[in-house]
Amino acid sequence: MASFNVATQMAVPSWVRARALALYLLMFQGGMAAGSVFWGEVTEHAGIALALWCAAVGLVVGLAAMVRYPLKGNEELDLTPSTHWPEPTLAIEPHPEDGPVLVMVEYRIDPKQARAFILAMKAVRQQRLRDGAFRSGLYRDPADPGRYVETFVVESWAEHLRQHERVTVSDRIAEDRARAFHMGNAPPTVSHYIYAHTPEA
Repeated sequence: MASFNVATQMAVPSWVRARALALYLLMFQGGMAAGSVFWGEVTEHAGIALALWCAAVGLVVGLAAMVRYPLKGNEELDLTPSTHWPEPTLAIEPHPEDGPVLVMVEYRIDPKQARAFILAMKAVRQQRLRDGAFRSGLYRDPADPGRYVETFVVESWAEHLRQHERVTVSDRIAEDRARAFHMGNAPPTVSHYIYAHTPEA
């Protein structure tokens, strides 16, 4: 049980750790309840001996599965908070609940490197979706083959500010790998847009 608890905590970043542990405990306790009903039914209809034999076989199968799926964290991921995203430059401070928020990042890419850049951006897209975006995409400009625009949308301005706190060292490495394709001395241009709701009368 201690190993399961430690593995659960090590496998997720700190900002989502409480939710991951809650889900783990919910599944564990639900499994205990469902297992009790299942083995009770097996014992009642097939007898105690057969139920114990089935449980023993299940344990052996579980041990065999551990060879292929060992219980360990992903040592390749550094989930330490990075906080490398700069604060947005604003003329008007949005209300925390304003949204949805569209973030656009413009890259200048050598067209010959487009395929490698798109592959590198897949990891960035997974990061955006995991950290709170409900939509993310990468678009190219047919009028300018070297211009690519990444977009992602989050529910509110407050949620976007939380994204700034959620990025990890591994996220920064994935972003650096993609931004290495960007040409020019200036970094990619980042723009923020908040949905324009119809003013109330």
